Amino acid sequence: MPLYSQDQIQTIAAKIKDVRFGMFTTCDADQMLTSRPLTTQQIDSEGNLWFFASDEAAFTLDLPVHPDVNISFSDPERQLYLSIAGQAFLVKDQAKARELWTPAARSWFPKGVDDPHLALIRVRIQSAEYWDAGSSKMKQLVQLARTALTGRSAIHMGRSTTICL
Repeated sequence: MPLYSQDQIQTIAAKIKDVRFGMFTTCDADQMLTSRPLTTQQIDSEGNLWFFASDEAAFTLDLPVHPDVNISFSDPERQLYLSIAGQAFLVKDQAKARELWTPAARSWFPKGVDDPHLALIRVRIQSAEYWDAGSSKMKQLVQLARTALTGRSAIHMGRSTTICL
């Protein structure tokens, strides 16, 4: 198993810690991309993202054949946009489910940790790319107005950083 920089993992964790939902994109048997919102339960020290899911959900049945996934996070208030690519695995691990359980999860799994369809998705992060605007909303509005007035299309609205794990 490769060793990943704890700084890289902590950077990703810090970016998404206050973002409630990630749009989790998978590929189905017909090669169609589909997305749904999932709540990140944890990013562990090995660079895995953990999510709760039902083992009856159609998209979870596609994971063994099409494990490549993408999860995108956005927080417009912080002007943060992050995209994570990785491989997903459906996991039935009641001990891990107990570790990650929150009262909010009961909304989807009324029987709690003992729900027979409660499963975990472990996403092994392969890369993450994020964009930080790095400037105030007012400065961005001025830049957008300047672009509109001058007709120049390329303006710098922030920076993009890629992390490969």
